[in-house]
Amino acid sequence: MSYATLKLDRRDAVEILSLNRPQALNALSPQMAEELSDYFAGLKSRLDVRVVVLRGEGRLFCAGADLGTDAFAESGAGRAQRQMAMQKLYSGVVRAMRACPQPIVALIHGAACGGGFSLALAADVRYAAPNARMNAAYIKVGLGGCDMGAGYLLPRLVGLSNASEFLLTGRFIDAERALRMGLVSEIAPEDELLDLGLKLAADMLKTAPMGLRLTKETLNAEIDAPGLDAALTLEDRQQVILLETADHREAVTAFLEKRAPLYKDA
Repeated sequence: MSYATLKLDRRDAVEILSLNRPQALNALSPQMAEELSDYFAGLKSRLDVRVVVLRGEGRLFCAGADLGTDAFAESGAGRAQRQMAMQKLYSGVVRAMRACPQPIVALIHGAACGGGFSLALAADVRYAAPNARMNAAYIKVGLGGCDMGAGYLLPRLVGLSNASEFLLTGRFIDAERALRMGLVSEIAPEDELLDLGLKLAADMLKTAPMGLRLTKETLNAEIDAPGLDAALTLEDRQQVILLETADHREAVTAFLEKRAPLYKDA
């Protein structure tokens, strides 16, 4: 696969996806949104890729929407319809990220503003450099603070009060505050961030492939489960499915033989 605004680096079953518009501070253009949607949607048929590490080239993660492109439709007849199509293009990236079966590990250095903030929120795990700064920049340009999933994802990650503080103001969240709130899992020097993400990916690769995929799927479903009974029902079904796999039998055998399991996604 080849993209104009993205760079891919394969490391066995891990793929490093880099936003690759450093000259534009990795601003999210319509072309980048299209390519991100294509990439994440395509992962459903690329199960040989088991974990995705998301990062930005250059001096920051993502400066937000590229205001110099046609991300905002020109005035005139049909503008609402054109703008809705553009809005769905951008929000579709978040849908594709949450729907892909692979866990996504976001590595945030420098600014992650607006659309870049939403990309970070849509990941499954976030690590940050000390210079990371994130904000819901949408409200700073006369729009609402809830965009590209921010109003859904942020309260679930940090609670409603914290989310309201930042979505209602566009204030920046620095790395230390993000760590205290649980928005990021760890802070590491910028030059160590990729190694940290790859170490987490390596631990994920020690699990059974289908078990890893279904865990992400179940977490997605349980976050909106109406109660404990519904959550337990989802988990029961997941476990019964996985109990029937050859990888489960291999895991039990390997445990008894005191060796590492050899998974075949079967």
